[in-house]
Amino acid sequence: MLPRLLARLWKRLGGRAQWRLARLRHDTFLVYAAGIVRDDHGRILLLRHRLWPAYRAWGLPGGYIEAGERPEDAVIREIREETSLTAEVAGPPVHLAGGYRYRVEVYYDARVAGGRLHLDTAEILEARWCPLDALPAEMSPRLRELIARLT
Repeated sequence: MLPRLLARLWKRLGGRAQWRLARLRHDTFLVYAAGIVRDDHGRILLLRHRLWPAYRAWGLPGGYIEAGERPEDAVIREIREETSLTAEVAGPPVHLAGGYRYRVEVYYDARVAGGRLHLDTAEILEARWCPLDALPAEMSPRLRELIARLT
């Protein structure tokens, strides 16, 4: 119950306040790591995030890297935390994105190595294996373009 309450409060804060609070926890800048997780049919695992605005709520499993954590380990941790799936990163980063005020993004190809899908409902509302030609409308255009480029 407490995680859901905190999630609602976080969402109500809005972008600017969220960034300020996140900056207090991170010394210099934020590094976001995400996994492009595919199944045997070429579909991509997408999550509908509770904390993201509704118009772009669908995205990849991922989150911020903790101090001293390797980016590939953060992707594996975030996939496990958000979905209960065990994943493996398949090589070096496939994309790095910068140019944001306090954030760098790193993306990895990943595959499910085990586990059963069980969502962290404090953060994730829904999970879906999506074919590349049927991505949800409620996704950031930038992420949609990135997925199209990398697949």
